[in-house]
Amino acid sequence: MSFATAQVLTTALREGRTSARETTQTAIAAAKAEPFNAFTAVFEDEALAQADAVDARLAVGENPGPLAGVPFAVKNLFDVAGHVTLAGSKIRREAAPATADATAVARMKAAGAVLVGALNMDEFAYGFVTENAHDGPTRNPHDPARIAGGSSGGSAAAVAGGLLPLTLGSDTNGSIRIPAGLCGVFGLKPTLGRLSRVGAFPFVHSLDHIGPFARTAADLALAYDVLQGEDPLDDLAPPPADPLSGRLDALADQPLRVGCLSGWFQQGAFPEVVEALEIVADALQARRGLTLPGAQAARAAAFAMSASEGGRLHFDDLAQRALDYDPAVRDRLLAGALLPDGVAEAARRYRPAFRDEARGLFEHFDILLAPVTPCPAPPIGQATMELDGLPVSVRKTLGAYTQPISYVGLPVIAAPVNRPGKPPIGVQLIAPAWREDLAFAAALRLERAGVIAAHRPPLRREPA
Repeated sequence: MSFATAQVLTTALREGRTSARETTQTAIAAAKAEPFNAFTAVFEDEALAQADAVDARLAVGENPGPLAGVPFAVKNLFDVAGHVTLAGSKIRREAAPATADATAVARMKAAGAVLVGALNMDEFAYGFVTENAHDGPTRNPHDPARIAGGSSGGSAAAVAGGLLPLTLGSDTNGSIRIPAGLCGVFGLKPTLGRLSRVGAFPFVHSLDHIGPFARTAADLALAYDVLQGEDPLDDLAPPPADPLSGRLDALADQPLRVGCLSGWFQQGAFPEVVEALEIVADALQARRGLTLPGAQAARAAAFAMSASEGGRLHFDDLAQRALDYDPAVRDRLLAGALLPDGVAEAARRYRPAFRDEARGLFEHFDILLAPVTPCPAPPIGQATMELDGLPVSVRKTLGAYTQPISYVGLPVIAAPVNRPGKPPIGVQLIAPAWREDLAFAAALRLERAGVIAAHRPPLRREPA
């Protein structure tokens, strides 16, 4: 396995110290032998053809793009031309292959990146654990007995385990941030509508985001720059944004007003999670004790919207093939399909009020801090855990701190706190809408100060 960053790989390629084919062959071999159950498909022939095309362009003096020769993989809900888009399900295995790449996949390829394969996920992105009934659980590279988080668990595990420097995932209620935090890597949930969702199988149209995973803030920025741009097929038109990769030094030196959220965002948090948050807050000289009124209600509203929109999307398949669904997903979709219209409408109506609460805080702060999850990664198969002395559902509780932020579409970087030799814990760097640059400014400052970092997992045997 290789833990080289995207920047290191593409520099080595341009300097003639390796070729795109060699780098791709290494990534394919790692994907075929990986012990984490991160991959659900490897596109060997297509990947080698893409790599050869990159090498051919370099040979004649052309620039293949900022990600030249960098291998990547995508959550298996992204369309890849010629392949069936599974979205983690059984019933879609009979669907027709995609006729075109998702916009995000096409943009990565256009930048010279090489698509190696597709990655495991919770069925239809409805979950926080990636314990898929059809494809099996994805294992956390830092402890294979524990979950990788979800629903983009394969995307996080592939990066954390050194299989690839970059992957793509999706985030509706926390599905990028949670696996990034539990696997100890960087994950970006951009502002709702910033990156095109065209060709990504939907879950909740009102809340769905797509974004990248990486092991460094610089690699995350590089992928984010490549993925940006208006898409005429997407119904959410983002405002223009300047590329970040060329101004990382300036961003790292940018003054920031930082506040640390308490109240709902620390309720029930394990002591080590609070300790990790305090380390980040100290480094950024954050003001403590801030509250975001309505966070609990916003989380409840996000739950209701997810169940309702998800249930209606799958209504016909649930009526005809309910037993082919993952049981952990099926029952929630069925319940959502039966929700009265008034519940979902009330959930949507609360968004402007909660958005105003967040805007009020951002009048005084550039960045808000919160934990990603209440705890480090739980064991695979664990149904409940204790918070404040009470048993709670693992699947429901992992998103407690991420769902209120998704509800109003704010941009967030999930950053791994530097805890070598300890279970990974992530912190959310939350910025105002359309100000991803501020989240990157905070991440770069913390990374350069050694406060956040992605570590190689310890060598462990896979559990029997």
